[in-house]
Amino acid sequence: MTQKLFTPNFILLILGQLTSLFGNFILKLALSMYVLDITGSAAVFAGILSLATIPTILLSPLGGILADRLNRRNVMVALDSLTGFFVLCAALLLTGDTDLPVISALLILLSILGAFETPTVQACIPTMLAGDNILKGNAVVNQIASLSYLTAPMLGGIFYAAFGLHPVMFASVGCFFATALFECFIRLPYERTSHQKGILSLIRKDFTESMHYLFKEQTSVAKMLFLTAVSRFFVMGILMVGLPFLVRTVLSLNARYYGAAESTLAVATIIGSVMAGLFSTKVNARTIPALLASLGVFLLPAGAVFLLPVGALVKYGVTLLSLSGMQIAISIFSIYAVSVIQQRTPNHLIGKVMAYTSAVTLCVQPLGQMVYGFLFDRFRDTVSLVLLPTGFIVCGIGGLTAVFLRMCFDP
Repeated sequence: MTQKLFTPNFILLILGQLTSLFGNFILKLALSMYVLDITGSAAVFAGILSLATIPTILLSPLGGILADRLNRRNVMVALDSLTGFFVLCAALLLTGDTDLPVISALLILLSILGAFETPTVQACIPTMLAGDNILKGNAVVNQIASLSYLTAPMLGGIFYAAFGLHPVMFASVGCFFATALFECFIRLPYERTSHQKGILSLIRKDFTESMHYLFKEQTSVAKMLFLTAVSRFFVMGILMVGLPFLVRTVLSLNARYYGAAESTLAVATIIGSVMAGLFSTKVNARTIPALLASLGVFLLPAGAVFLLPVGALVKYGVTLLSLSGMQIAISIFSIYAVSVIQQRTPNHLIGKVMAYTSAVTLCVQPLGQMVYGFLFDRFRDTVSLVLLPTGFIVCGIGGLTAVFLRMCFDP
C-alpha cells in the first residue's frame, strides 16, 4: 500500500513551518530596518547577525543529540514557545535607550534556539514519511520556506513602514505561538531511554557513535555532506555576494533591479523544489554529477556576457537567467542530498547527523562569501575572471563527482 504524502502529522508540520518561517522573516526584516534607522549603518546589523550565528554553529551538535534523545514533538513545542516568549520580552524592553543591546541579545537567543530547532525538524520528516515521500516531503518544506522568503519581506516591509517595529514583533510572536499550537497535535513515536551516565558521558558517547557511523559504517552520508559543503561554498559566494555586487556596483543599476533579481531567485527556488518533487523517482546518484556540473554550465553565460560590448540591461538579463538556473539546480541537489542523508541514517542518529549538516552549511557559506567578496573586489573591472573560472571549476567538480560516488551509492 502506497503511503500518503500529506498525512495529518506532515500537514501539521508544514503549517507550523509556514507560520514559523513567516514570523522569522518579518522579524529579521523589521529588526534590520530598525537598526538601520537608528544607526544609519547596515554594517552594524550585519555584524550583529554574523556574531549571532556562532552559537548555532557551536551548539548544533548538542541540538542533534537532544533531538535523538528527547521527544521531538515536545522539543519543537518548547523551542517555538520560548522563541515567542523571548521576542515578546524583547518587544516590551525596547524603549529607546538600550535598543541595540536588547536586539543583539534577542538575535543571540534565537540563534541558540535555532541550533536545536533545525535538526529536530529535519529529524521528524523521515519519522513521518518513507521512501520517495521523504524527498517529496523535503521538497514541500523547501517550497514553504521559499514562499515565506518571497512574501514575508514584502508584507513585513509594508507593515513596518505603516506601524513601526513593535506591531511587527507582536505579529511574529503570534506566528511562533501558532507554530507551537500546531506542533502540539503532532504524534511521533518515542521510546524513553534510561540515562545512567552523566550528561558529558552521554554527549561523548553519542558523538563517537555518530562519527563512527559517518566515517566507517555509511561513508556515503559523509561524502554527501562533503558535496553539500562544496556546492554551498561556490553557490552562496556567487549568489549572496556576486549578485548584489554585479547589479549595484558593476552594472550601476538601482535597488529595484536588485529587488527584482532577489524575487526571481526566490521563484527559481520554488521551481527547483517543485521539480525535485515531481521527478523524485528520476533523481538519484547517477544524476548528482550532472546537477553539480550544471551549476558551472549555468554560470558560464554570465561570465561570457561581461566580455561582450552590450548594454547593462542585456548583461543584467543574461546574468539573472544564469543565476536562476544555478538556483534551480542547487535547490534540486540540496533536497536530494538531505533526503539521502535522512534515508540512510537510522532514527537514533538522524538528529545528530542533520545537526552536522546544518553546522557544515553554516560554516561554509560565510567562507564562500568572504572568498568571493575578496575576488569580486579584486577583479571588479574584469568580473569574467571570477565567473568563468568558477564555472569551469564547478563543471570539473561535477565530472569528478561521478567517480567519487560510483562506489558509494546503489545505481
